[in-house]
Amino acid sequence: MSMLTNTLGRYFARTFVVSALGVFVGIFVLLVLVDYIEMMRKTANLASASGLMVAATSLFRVPQALEKLTPFCMLIGAMACYLTLSRRMELVVARAAGISAWQFIAPALAWALVIGAIATMAYNPLAAYLRESSKRMEAQLFGSAPNWGAQDASGFWRIENTPDGHTIINAARSEGQGVRLTGLTLFRFDTANHFRERIEAQEASLENGYWLFRKVRVYAVSNAMPHDQETLTIPTSATEAQVRDNFSTPETVSFWQLPAYIRSSESSGSTTAGYRLQFHKLVAQPFLLAAMVMLAASVSLRFFRFGGVQKMVLGGVGAGFLLYVLSKVTEDLSKADLMHPITAAWLPVTVGGLAGFMALLYQEDG
Repeated sequence: MSMLTNTLGRYFARTFVVSALGVFVGIFVLLVLVDYIEMMRKTANLASASGLMVAATSLFRVPQALEKLTPFCMLIGAMACYLTLSRRMELVVARAAGISAWQFIAPALAWALVIGAIATMAYNPLAAYLRESSKRMEAQLFGSAPNWGAQDASGFWRIENTPDGHTIINAARSEGQGVRLTGLTLFRFDTANHFRERIEAQEASLENGYWLFRKVRVYAVSNAMPHDQETLTIPTSATEAQVRDNFSTPETVSFWQLPAYIRSSESSGSTTAGYRLQFHKLVAQPFLLAAMVMLAASVSLRFFRFGGVQKMVLGGVGAGFLLYVLSKVTEDLSKADLMHPITAAWLPVTVGGLAGFMALLYQEDG
């Protein structure tokens, strides 16, 4: 009977899933607590910030950050699973019954593929939706702050050329893939590149052929006193696809929306490397999780009485870290158009899977 369906295989699979989900939930709770404390520090002086809203904002922000740690959750969960089975001598009994390491890891590999598919097709869209919701909550929290000073010089930037000069736009936050901005600072120049005025606005939205800014305060060079106005419009020729290149990141786009975004960016002449890379990374995610299980098994099947378990565990963690470094290097090369997105997405999967396979092959068959 196959190890995927018999009683022992189901037991190994259940142990693996419980261990992996336990690591995932533990890291999730830790990240939520850390983010909540940081958000409480940032909103300490905001009278409109309630503890419940700050907690909801942190809760909605964390899923997307945790998505990047999913391979490590799988690695640590698989290592914990096999080390527990080894400590209980269950692997010894299974080996005495003639079961090989390949049969040990077959249930975990199958479930890693299933979990990876769920993470790509369900968890990723949910995380993207919650991230957009958290941005709206952040806009409500910080957009109502009584602070008309200049915004932080970070965030998102864009230049709009108009007949009477040009305007540099800086937005602290973006929503809806860039069609709505909050926390804005504008620097306006005339046709001779002379500075005219600085403008602060709480929010802006992309309309048909222009940016509409709301709750505006203007600091003009020719006027010592600033003046307020409800709205301000600045013409733009930008489309939604072009705006996405300035005010959004591929990680905030749902897996199911990525193909449409890629086609839209191609038709507008915008770069698509980041979106293509994100799409192929999500497609490769189930196989990356399976590769992490292979790496974990290669350092976790050693019996405790043989010693050296701590070194092997550290080796597994180190291998996972090196695989993460490789994925970041290939990601940067792909975004710089120095590597094809398919190669950048699948190279870490291939390296991790082959490394784990070769290590297991050496341990089992010499």
